[in-house]
Amino acid sequence: MAGYLLLPRSSVKGVSWPAILPPPASALLALQFQLEQSQWWSPEDLRQQQFRQLETLLSHAAETVPFYRKHFASVEYNPDRDGVTPEMWNRLPFLRRDDIQSAGHDLLSRRLPPDHGKLLEHFTSGSMGKPIHAFGSEVTHFFWSAMTLRDHLWHKRDLTGKLAVIRTTAVDGLRKGWGPSTDVAFDTGECATLNIRADLDAQVEWLVQQDPDYLLSHPSNIRALTQRCLDQRIRLKRLREVRSFGETLGADLRDLCNAAWGVPLVDTYSAEEVGYIALQCPQHEHYHVQAESVLVEVLDDQGKSCPPGEIGRVVLTPLHNFAMPLIRYEIGDYAEVSEPCPCGRGLPVLKRIMGRQRNLLTLPDGRQRWPSFPSTGWLAIAPIRQFQLIQEDLHTIRVRIVCPRPLTAQEEDATRRMLADKLGHPFHFVFEYPASIEPGSNHKYEDFMSRLA
Repeated sequence: MAGYLLLPRSSVKGVSWPAILPPPASALLALQFQLEQSQWWSPEDLRQQQFRQLETLLSHAAETVPFYRKHFASVEYNPDRDGVTPEMWNRLPFLRRDDIQSAGHDLLSRRLPPDHGKLLEHFTSGSMGKPIHAFGSEVTHFFWSAMTLRDHLWHKRDLTGKLAVIRTTAVDGLRKGWGPSTDVAFDTGECATLNIRADLDAQVEWLVQQDPDYLLSHPSNIRALTQRCLDQRIRLKRLREVRSFGETLGADLRDLCNAAWGVPLVDTYSAEEVGYIALQCPQHEHYHVQAESVLVEVLDDQGKSCPPGEIGRVVLTPLHNFAMPLIRYEIGDYAEVSEPCPCGRGLPVLKRIMGRQRNLLTLPDGRQRWPSFPSTGWLAIAPIRQFQLIQEDLHTIRVRIVCPRPLTAQEEDATRRMLADKLGHPFHFVFEYPASIEPGSNHKYEDFMSRLA
């Protein structure tokens, strides 16, 4: 990477440097200029600007979102009259996944500001066992892109390198460019994609063939890949960095990446319905909250902010989602608060994120893979509120479903077909309908568990 210069791509013929950018790229880099300044602000200045933005968001929610008219009335709160002070903020009730599922379109704004662009849909992965159908706008997508680019810039990645992506939503293929977050302004290298349903040996063979500079995948899958590569003494010669997202990061995974491939691992904390929550510090292994786009609270059982060193539940408020405001959204994760970062950034710091964990699925022929069953498949069949799969043996999987009613015979058959397709084998699926499914120890919910271990 020595001598690599990150140069924007000019849109004016004959002007290659300094570049003159088209409007989308200009807006993205203009926001990067602001983010470069704000990351060094004091925590007090950051919080002041967050509450300034919240005043607009809460006023909009009270005026245009049916759910929040009732939600705020329950605590006799009027944003235009009462403002947004820390004291008033702490009085606001939490928003939980059950609330989002029950409210449906009552959480949608009846009057999205025109400048926010089109309404965009999001389906959560269901890793907490309660899939939700969320909405954002082109503005929320823009902030997602900006934080993606910030992560690249923080970690000084060579955007001309080759990126390999193995994830649940990937479609197998090879394309030019890393994606819209970078390609709108820069010339980027190839991106090879593989769906995580591929068995581990096939993934390792694919990685050797692709020989990428960067690898992006889920922590559980990265763990399996490192262990398989260590067992088979396989090195990825060009690999510079591994990036992880979407699950809890095991304490030893960075060491495994270094042992297997001699590269660092950089983790991110995000959620489909929220966007980026925290990015790993460029100089340390802990996480900086992306305070310019989301207010993050880490609270104890009494609802008080946790001091450094304590673990509490994560409560989120995206600052720019005027399409479907998620105000004091209790996402279901737990995190440990950290001291201010020695790097000097004023952005809040999280030491660890707890939550979502997957287990390994074993097929009858002995092959193993990480299961993927996106919530879109469940929600297309029935109003399923929560689900959990438990592999009892090589041939049987127990399907636990929380639903307002038991599935019909036709819906159970559709679920069997969907799961057989997603899991890669027609297991014997046994259905049961508990009233609720509680998380296990350490506040972790497992949407897939294997009894084989």
